[in-house]
Amino acid sequence: MRLVDTHCHLFMEPLLSDVAGVLARAAARGVDRAVVPAYDPPSWLALGELAQRPEISVAVGLHPWVADAQWGAAARNDGTGIESAMDSAARCSALKHALGGLFHAGRACAVGEIGLDTKIGDEGPALDLQIEILRVQLELAVDLDRPVILHCRGAFAELLEQVQRFDGRLRGVLHAYSRGPDPANSFLAAGLHIGFGGAITRDRARRALRAATDLPLDKIVLETDAPSIGLDGVEPVDTEPQHVRDVAEALAVLRGEPLETIAEVTTGNACELFRLPS
Repeated sequence: MRLVDTHCHLFMEPLLSDVAGVLARAAARGVDRAVVPAYDPPSWLALGELAQRPEISVAVGLHPWVADAQWGAAARNDGTGIESAMDSAARCSALKHALGGLFHAGRACAVGEIGLDTKIGDEGPALDLQIEILRVQLELAVDLDRPVILHCRGAFAELLEQVQRFDGRLRGVLHAYSRGPDPANSFLAAGLHIGFGGAITRDRARRALRAATDLPLDKIVLETDAPSIGLDGVEPVDTEPQHVRDVAEALAVLRGEPLETIAEVTTGNACELFRLPS
């Protein structure tokens, strides 16, 4: 049985200090590959050694929480920062050039982690700026024929609108999904997959449990988001790629299907989506 953790941050502590141990514990539970998305310039630089490991595939993108990072004057929700059209164009050009260079220099399998977030408060980048930065990265993904790894909190309608602009030319995953079958079905119709993680191990996560039960299995991939999201009985800081096995077991119980079937289908989905070694 093979499993893939399609979203974990091995460049973050405490995982980074014990990458070999993390990967060994994962392999012992059937998790033989991990996709590691970097989300800001410092984490892009931290991917170097990780990208050399055969069990790891990496992704690079600019997260909505840092949509203003190093790309010109910041337009924030608190109203500070004023940008002209020229500033905007220069910032987007610089980001596209930087990310494009990373893809051409390495073996990144996806553009991510990117997306939209309206839950970050007044100190975070304004939604208009997030959308601007997101569009650049969605266009890059289409140009490079790479999938996207999408983060979303609170802005599902806005994110769906941006995805639909590409008329099915975009592929990728809406990660760490914890809502009900809608709006997931709308993203599936737009050509995306849905990523389930620790939420479906918790009995109280009723919306996510319903979605994981109802959505087509051939559009589901599994993840941990380690070390950012925990599982039932496992704190975020203790979460590792090995815990994808727990997510798979929870999904098998929810759907009334053998664990082997869940593993085979979701791993096949991940390998096809990210073009991972089979």
